[in-house]
Amino acid sequence: MKQYCISLLILFVLPIVGQNLEPSTYLGTKVEHQYYTISYVEEYEQPEWTFHTVCKKCYGPAERKNNFREDPLIKTISAQLSDYKGSGYDRGHLVPAADMNRNNTAMSESFFLSNMSPQNPSFNRGIWRKLETQIREWSLQYDTMYVVTGPIFERGYSTIGYNSVAVPQFYFKAIYAVKAQKMIGFILPNEGSKSDLSKYQVSVDFIEQRTKIDLFPSLDDTVEQKLEASLVKF
Repeated sequence: MKQYCISLLILFVLPIVGQNLEPSTYLGTKVEHQYYTISYVEEYEQPEWTFHTVCKKCYGPAERKNNFREDPLIKTISAQLSDYKGSGYDRGHLVPAADMNRNNTAMSESFFLSNMSPQNPSFNRGIWRKLETQIREWSLQYDTMYVVTGPIFERGYSTIGYNSVAVPQFYFKAIYAVKAQKMIGFILPNEGSKSDLSKYQVSVDFIEQRTKIDLFPSLDDTVEQKLEASLVKF
């Protein structure tokens, strides 16, 4: 079975901290934006992971602009708007725009097409949005949280557009609450669901096994193993 994953970790105030916690690259090439980092895979025209930080002070007044556009830092050229047109799929954010409202630059960066992945509309506007909202709510309680997000591809995945943008069968998120020393993971199918988020909870270690990506490689090995193997409730 051919598997591929993208993960996104949300990066904020202190870039050096975020860089120290970035996932390892497995298939992709690391690209650093000002407010988040990705590992981009040309074959799939999307990242294998994105990395950013959410926290109590990460939110601001910037308004959503919907300025979807190509990513100038992708040397091989990122996906294009025409790839999604008429495809039936949403341009689904990996780093959520609502996490990037701290200022106009962060908001604008979140609309690079390198941060998009083809998502079923009922998934993107439903349970995926519910999970993104839940993480922001957790950040108000736990403060600094590092989030890794990405797709998982299995054999038989389809593509859209001239550039053959791959459509993931699943997506994952891995969340590390620093002060609470807790980790929680999710794997969700790329389809609508009215189920509770708890149905899709998995250990971060399980995500790593499925995606072949070391999500928090700079943590002390003993701490990393303990947190990533846990199935906690936030």
